[in-house]
Amino acid sequence: MEKLTINIPETKSALVKQLLKELGVVFQSPGKKNISEVRSKLANVSVWSDKDLQVFEDSKQAFDNLTPPQW
Repeated sequence: MEKLTINIPETKSALVKQLLKELGVVFQSPGKKNISEVRSKLANVSVWSDKDLQVFEDSKQAFDNLTPPQW
């Protein structure tokens, strides 16, 4: 995703924003992020144990051991 900063004249601001929204552009207001909010979001990130990841490793090995049928 790219970040673009443009200066729009006040008289055309609403029109330009409407056109950009229709094209799928997401607007973010400039400013600092709330650090406590970011920390609380990071605290809710789940942690996977080795046991949780073993399922993926087993599946990978089973897929690698597959042999296609001979025609």
